[in-house]
Amino acid sequence: MSALDLLDAFGVEAAAIVLGPEGERARRGDVRRIRPWRSVTKALTGVAAALALQDGAVTLEDEAGPPGSTLRHLLCHASGFFYESASTLQPPGRRRHYSNYGIDEAGRHLERALGRDLGDIVQERIADPLGMRDLVWEGSASVGAHGPLDDLALFAAELLRPTLLAPRWHAELTRPQLPALEGIMPGFGKQSPNPFGLGLEVRGEKSPHWTGIGNSPATVGHFGMRGTAFWVDPVADLALVVGTSLDFCDTHREVMPRLADAVLAEHG
Repeated sequence: MSALDLLDAFGVEAAAIVLGPEGERARRGDVRRIRPWRSVTKALTGVAAALALQDGAVTLEDEAGPPGSTLRHLLCHASGFFYESASTLQPPGRRRHYSNYGIDEAGRHLERALGRDLGDIVQERIADPLGMRDLVWEGSASVGAHGPLDDLALFAAELLRPTLLAPRWHAELTRPQLPALEGIMPGFGKQSPNPFGLGLEVRGEKSPHWTGIGNSPATVGHFGMRGTAFWVDPVADLALVVGTSLDFCDTHREVMPRLADAVLAEHG
């Protein structure tokens, strides 16, 4: 039995690709199917922001969002914005409050600074150089991307072996920002701390979690509520992308960690 045979445990259509430093190691299922990436989109926005930082077009201390908030706060879910609203729950920097609106506001800040649509920036600076031929961007910096798993695998491979970002900016992208902040991890309850990078979730010591017990604290990635997810573990030197036709639910909470640990055991 291979690790990817655990995809059967979802009980619905599912597919996955395992990546190592040399490239693809295993695949199963329909990796060409166009899927809604939903919150996985935030990772693309994070890389777009890191590229703008590298170019000197923005800084993490740019004022953006509610009073007292910066671009850093927006990208790491610490601005105080509600989930889907311009209303605020608390002042910036107090807690990690996961916010689609905050990421969308970060996207608008990038558009103003660069004078271009974020979808065009993502296409030209990320998708085209990486060969992501079928990425579709539908406007939202937080949830707007659609595409096949083999495109997501190219993106995950880039995070495993970066070519677009200099080491300094890749490290900034993937390190915990405001690392001591606690907060609610959607689907997994209160985490203390609850680390996030720039648009990317950082595993840290979160428990429970959708990655495996064997994943390192430095693991980064994201899951989307429509059943697409990926993680990149720089310690194991492995990445996994997964897509299911099931919205995120208890099945994912049970199967995804088992799948991650099986992949680590087989390919690590």
